[in-house]
Amino acid sequence: MSRPPLQSMLTEAQSGVLLFGITPPRQSSTPARIKEIAAVTLERLSALDLDGLILYDIVDEAERNASERPFPYLPTLDPASFHAEHLGEWDRPTIIYRCVGKYDEDELRTWLHGADPGRVLSVFVGASAGDQPVRTNLRRAQDLRAEIRPELQLGAVVISERHARSGDEHRRMLAKQERGCSFFISQVIYDVGETKNLISDYFYACQDLGIQPRPVIFTLSLCGSEKTLEFLQWLGVDVPRWMANTLRHCADPLAESYRECLAIARDLQAFCLRLGMPYGFHVESVSIRKTEIEGATRLAAEIGALLRG
Repeated sequence: MSRPPLQSMLTEAQSGVLLFGITPPRQSSTPARIKEIAAVTLERLSALDLDGLILYDIVDEAERNASERPFPYLPTLDPASFHAEHLGEWDRPTIIYRCVGKYDEDELRTWLHGADPGRVLSVFVGASAGDQPVRTNLRRAQDLRAEIRPELQLGAVVISERHARSGDEHRRMLAKQERGCSFFISQVIYDVGETKNLISDYFYACQDLGIQPRPVIFTLSLCGSEKTLEFLQWLGVDVPRWMANTLRHCADPLAESYRECLAIARDLQAFCLRLGMPYGFHVESVSIRKTEIEGATRLAAEIGALLRG
């Protein structure tokens, strides 16, 4: 039996959503190369039993961390433009990320007016640091969406590491939910304990308030090299020391991280089912290395089988 569309699953707080996330091609890519990337992407996606696609919006985020960025920042195509101009054959919903601080209000207004809620959802992302200069802040962007395109389903980012430091991420989730967010997508997860703490606090806070918890989509990302591990840590992902040691010293870090991502998925699935918490998974594929791209595709297929089994 076919599943309802992604928008319905999220509105009704159903579990089992499976997403696959990519970054658009680099701005420096030639038109021919962009067309080639789009064709390969569509072929890869067609083999997966997905509920939707995520297209990331990339910013430099130099303010996030004073340390040198392990990989250089390379601007990419606007995700909404890449979707509209090159992924027309993709017949399922797409979640367009918007790093709202890099757009002025007129740009956001224009995009919101043109967005088709039947094909597109969005996740608004605020500044990565309090002192990062922005053209539109997150709260204002949320207000614009409510004013211009309230039927456009809106999600928000949730960060377990922030909860581990401050203990109030679940309250941020409740505030975003009140402002119209109907789902959450996590930062990459490698510390499952931190994530369980956050989900538990959020679930019981919703219970105390008598409101329906919104689905949380857990993001999994393979780590195929020490350089990728450094980048995850630069982004603020907490990788437990035992796992970091394993990835640095094992013969095949990609295979090791694959096993760990599957173990995390099974653990979180069991935890959410016991709790009654609506959940799903998002497999991120942002590497340019063929082995990591193929690994992410296999991981999405295996997690799909876990969800549909």
